[in-house]
Amino acid sequence: MTTKSRLSNFVFILLGAASVGLVVAVLALTGVLDRTERVVTAAPRPATATVAQTPAAAGSVADIYSKTQSAVAYVDAGQGSGSGFLIDGQGHVVTNDHVVEAGSSYKVRFGEDGSALDAKLIGKDPSTDLAVLQVDPSKVPAETKPLTLASSGELRPGDEAIAIGSPFGLSGTVTTGIISALDREIESPNGFPISGVLQTDAAINPGNSGGPLLDADGRVIGVNSQIASSSRQSSGVGFAIAVDTVKQVVPQLIKGGDIERAYLGVSSIAQPGESGAVVAAISPQGPAAGTDLQPGDKITQIGDTAVKTPSDLSTAVLESKPGERVTLKVDRNGQQRTIDVTLGQRPDQIQQQG
Repeated sequence: MTTKSRLSNFVFILLGAASVGLVVAVLALTGVLDRTERVVTAAPRPATATVAQTPAAAGSVADIYSKTQSAVAYVDAGQGSGSGFLIDGQGHVVTNDHVVEAGSSYKVRFGEDGSALDAKLIGKDPSTDLAVLQVDPSKVPAETKPLTLASSGELRPGDEAIAIGSPFGLSGTVTTGIISALDREIESPNGFPISGVLQTDAAINPGNSGGPLLDADGRVIGVNSQIASSSRQSSGVGFAIAVDTVKQVVPQLIKGGDIERAYLGVSSIAQPGESGAVVAAISPQGPAAGTDLQPGDKITQIGDTAVKTPSDLSTAVLESKPGERVTLKVDRNGQQRTIDVTLGQRPDQIQQQG
């Protein structure tokens, strides 16, 4: 798995932060699920406070937690569990695709003491690792208000980040940190890259999957999804799907429409010290296979968009439409070329590269 800033000199294991039947779900760099993590047979209950509580300072993490935790849900998927959060007044709950994939029937429990509510799957999108469940809105506790969505485009490295979820089944757990980096790229459950991802050092562990990453105002800036670790536990390198992606995908899932994405059929890598996306492989069934594009070509522009990194290429393709004809500017052994490609529609699973 690649990010825009290559994580070299370490062997990282990428974990989906969902708990699978109390067995930690581990997504290796190849995207293969490793179920060999230790089994947690009984999670400890949170200790009951015995000291007097003092009011939280306005704007503090404690204040943000008290205002938002009731909308954060523990999601039971039967064979696994994760987290989620209420997004509107119709009972829609956002979570991860890899959380709902852990089962076929679902229950949602808001806050630490809420009742388990039956939920139905409204839609899921493996390409962005997002899914939407729905509970009967009349059964949502009156004090549970939908979380407010911010804009991930306004974020800066160093901004505060607050994660709330159910790591190892411990619902209502809050951790804090900062936005460590922006515009990372991780691998989705169906093998395609997810671009624009947020990196955070707020502790994220199995069971945090699908829970919200909040800003200093308690607004959602991302959906916690994966961690990178060499020890199968939080190492301070976590990844959240950016809220701008959530705002684009979730309304389509709620409407029940199919999400159609443009597809070039090219995997690319960065060349250290140089700008551009170097073609690593071309899918034999993809749109680029019928053109003059070759492995080793460095794509420097697509349409009017400059390509400085592989993520730039992925983003530009996703911002296009299936059937759209685009022009690639390519550097091949120092010679400049232009190649026209008619974009296709992305398949459900990544195709084997030739």
